[in-house]
Amino acid sequence: MGEKSRFKMGGIDGRICEEFSLKYYGICTIGGMLSAGTTHLAITPLDVLKVNMQVNPTKYGSISSGLNTLWREQGHSSLWRGSTSKFFGYGLQGGCRFGLYEYFKKLYSDILVDQHKGLIFLLSGASAQVFADVALCPFEAVKVRVQAQRHFGKGLLDGFPKLYATEGVSGFYKGLAPLWGRNLPFSIFMFSTFEHSVDFLYRDIIKRRKEECSKGQQLVVTCAAGYAAGAVGTFVSNPADNIVSSLYNKNANTISQAVKQIGLLNLFTRSLPIRFMLVGPVITMQWFLYDSIKVLAGLPTSGGLKTQQSSGRISENSLIAYEG
Repeated sequence: MGEKSRFKMGGIDGRICEEFSLKYYGICTIGGMLSAGTTHLAITPLDVLKVNMQVNPTKYGSISSGLNTLWREQGHSSLWRGSTSKFFGYGLQGGCRFGLYEYFKKLYSDILVDQHKGLIFLLSGASAQVFADVALCPFEAVKVRVQAQRHFGKGLLDGFPKLYATEGVSGFYKGLAPLWGRNLPFSIFMFSTFEHSVDFLYRDIIKRRKEECSKGQQLVVTCAAGYAAGAVGTFVSNPADNIVSSLYNKNANTISQAVKQIGLLNLFTRSLPIRFMLVGPVITMQWFLYDSIKVLAGLPTSGGLKTQQSSGRISENSLIAYEG
């Protein structure tokens, strides 16, 4: 291959930037924003139903009857309540989650050189999610109220000032602790499951290194690992998701009160089927869109750990998806 053909799109080997550079993290952040914002916007009707099933399980007892009840009593527009909050809120969350995960994974892989890579995935997912939920929390507070309280507001524009006028700044972050309780386990298990699934698929199923596979094959691996990650994350985060909805809609004033009212078994089972319908495909599509954006930028798909020497070359101790 000639030297000229190696320099395309302003970078080496078709890359518009080098990995671990500021521009690289910027692309990851933008990719996370677009992938998370658009996918969450698309499933708004099911999210509206999920919140109402959590707040009023007697009235909204199943997916089909719940959708029919919402449509009949409140009209088709009710299924899109909170859509602007979802797009902007989860867009910001996705940008922080994916962008900071890439940053912390590189940071911890350099610091914890001799540690098991599972610990690095765990710490990176948790660290990124802490900041991601701070960005999401005000939008989530408005979204849940708009979706479950019919006369609270129409959306973000009127919901934000109304919430501030009635509850002050604290109203926006009332659910931050349970939001962390829901999303920290989800993020930890989601990223860890994704990374280990990618490793398993290349090592035991495809039996080739990632670099030896086409971009299309790599994206198929991304989708398979993404679905597994979403399913595992959904189950472990379901109890906290029910608590968040109960607190925001004043069914309970404290976490302990919410747990007592909902019941231990219901914490794990209430709204779980619809969350599986929501989260599994959504996380799969997020990973697909996220990695597609990285591929279009000439960057490798997600999965694996890499460390860099000062020369910028990948070190001999680099952890990749499949060592062969």
